[in-house]
Amino acid sequence: MGLTDITDRIRAAERAAGRPEGSVHLIAVSKVQPDARVRTVLEAGHRHFGENKVQEAEGKWPGFRGDFADVRVDLIGPLQSNKARRAMELFDAIHSIDRPKLARAIARLAQETGGCPDLFVQVNTGEEPQKAGILPGDTDAFVAECRDLDLPVRGLMCIPPVDETPSLHFALLAKLAARNGLDGLSMGMSADFEEAIALGATHVRVGSAIFGARATT
Repeated sequence: MGLTDITDRIRAAERAAGRPEGSVHLIAVSKVQPDARVRTVLEAGHRHFGENKVQEAEGKWPGFRGDFADVRVDLIGPLQSNKARRAMELFDAIHSIDRPKLARAIARLAQETGGCPDLFVQVNTGEEPQKAGILPGDTDAFVAECRDLDLPVRGLMCIPPVDETPSLHFALLAKLAARNGLDGLSMGMSADFEEAIALGATHVRVGSAIFGARATT
């Protein structure tokens, strides 16, 4: 597999779902990938990437942005409130808004700086105790709280439990998003992004299928 194969599969899934070509954004998950692999994907023309950690992104993307000014980098991993300022400076979108404390920290910084990345609320659709995210039953109230803070909430994100059918979780996320008037659905990874597209995904997160196996640290 590789970038071309994944892109072709996304376009085919869009057609199968009766959706316009280009309606799904491919986030190439570059976490723990060597710079040489990332540069290869950049040179192939791809411009939308995802990172899990603020510190790793700080060491990688300022240099690449010097050569590829139109690149977009999203944070798709958890964010500590004390790293919110750095995240807002680095990323074009944050897909892991998952608690009121973080929302309030971002709102304060947005007022201070006059800008804010696009935000996605992470929903713990499987209600897994070890996983971050707002519980489904709390999603409406949390989205309303974020809007009261004038935060630019663009959509919802989920990571389904590994041992459950992902389509059930994608359908739940789509229902929650529609109920809250949100168009963005960040859902679907290497093994299930076609299912996610069929159920309305606007952003899919694919890593190893593009870059190869992750480097170990």
